[in-house]
Amino acid sequence: MHDFLLFMSDLIWGSILIYLLAGAGIWFTWHTGYIQFRHLRMFCPLLRRSITPPRDGLSALQALLISLAARVGVGSLSGVAIALAAGGPGAIFWMWVTGIIGMGISFAECTLAQLYKTRNDRGQFQGGPAWYMTRGLGMRWMGSLFAVMLIVAFGFIANYLQASAISRALHQTFNISPLAISITLFVLCALAIRRGIQGVATIALWLVPIMSLCWLLPGLGLMLWHIDQIPSVLGLVLRGAFGWHEVAAGTLGYTLSQALSQGFQHGMFSNEAGVGSTPNVAAAAVSWPPHPAAQGLVQMVGVAFDTLVLCSITAMVILLSGVLDIPELQSNGLSILRLAMASLVGQWGSTLVTLIVVLFAFTTIIANVVYAENNLNFMLRPTASRRLLFRLSILLTVIAGCLFYMPGVWQLATIMTALMAIVNLIAILLLSPVVRELIGDWRRQRALGKMPVFNPERFPEIHSQLEPGVWDNAKRSTPSASNYNHRP
Repeated sequence: MHDFLLFMSDLIWGSILIYLLAGAGIWFTWHTGYIQFRHLRMFCPLLRRSITPPRDGLSALQALLISLAARVGVGSLSGVAIALAAGGPGAIFWMWVTGIIGMGISFAECTLAQLYKTRNDRGQFQGGPAWYMTRGLGMRWMGSLFAVMLIVAFGFIANYLQASAISRALHQTFNISPLAISITLFVLCALAIRRGIQGVATIALWLVPIMSLCWLLPGLGLMLWHIDQIPSVLGLVLRGAFGWHEVAAGTLGYTLSQALSQGFQHGMFSNEAGVGSTPNVAAAAVSWPPHPAAQGLVQMVGVAFDTLVLCSITAMVILLSGVLDIPELQSNGLSILRLAMASLVGQWGSTLVTLIVVLFAFTTIIANVVYAENNLNFMLRPTASRRLLFRLSILLTVIAGCLFYMPGVWQLATIMTALMAIVNLIAILLLSPVVRELIGDWRRQRALGKMPVFNPERFPEIHSQLEPGVWDNAKRSTPSASNYNHRP
């Protein structure tokens, strides 16, 4: 079974998804007028005016931090290590490529999620790929298929892997019993998700910046300490990106296909651009100004931060340590990263990696619950009993991840992620004319010196697809335009 899953994973990623992802990334980069390059500077003004949590949803800052909580999981650490071990230094170059083109994809999917959002039974905003597939494309079957895949992939498989990473890291470093870890993690996760998306947003608001700095600062410090080696490391990356790098002792070098496939696979697995997960929280945000493109602009920066910053720090630590040249190097990503840090700073570096893994994986688990529960609400009418049973089933999966090791789950996760991405990318490509209209409307209003406000009456073909009342009252609930930066 393990060999079959590995074959399927390589088949989907190597022959289908790489081309679809690259094509979609290039298409949306061009289709939006190179949005990730022209409008990146707008991130801070948009976020600064969207900090206070509104009553009917999340602030843009809360939505961004929940999406980062989901992104910066084990994939940003051990996933990078696995990509480098299997694809060579060049894999990080293709990770950067996925980050750059993924920003355009993330803008498109999060903008569509904002546009087609609805209100739940408590009057708060909800939405995501299942909604824009249903309302924008008129394909509820497609939305239902995606919702089921996300529930399985993020609610259960991904959370199993994150819990397993926590258990193995703590057991190997501190010799803590997996049973004790499972019980503790069960309690902490139960408390964190008790209040739903609002409770997770509160935790993410404090924990995500702290844990990111705990990894960024040591990583940047090591890069400065070894700054004389940075040019040679970057040279390895560039040569390896095209299959020109050879490992130590003259053994067979990594091929272009290895670097390309590993970089794209683990880059996408980490930043989640195109997978369709982030739009589930992007739709819950009340963006300022009240225009779907505003949340798309904010969320695309999360892709850049995860891939171009966090993953790069992880890669530089591993490459500076030289552990990839060890012939008997283990294929376990966490072991590679711990060995790299220990070789650079001593044994305390291995302990630091363990603590960072625990924090990253924990925030990913609770954010994944939010994503999965959102799609459950799309499938079934939400009730207290259904919500409780669903959360309990996910928490039991977390316990299983701590206690049992199941080979092949990682390959299953990559297959499910790939299938989700294929369905989602097809949907947003079909809806790309809508994305182009929205970014055009945003730019038109800014060029006139106005604060962009989405008026659905300007788009009669879209207006009929939207839930009444979501966008109709945008102007009345908008802060004064006099405080807006009018520069086009």
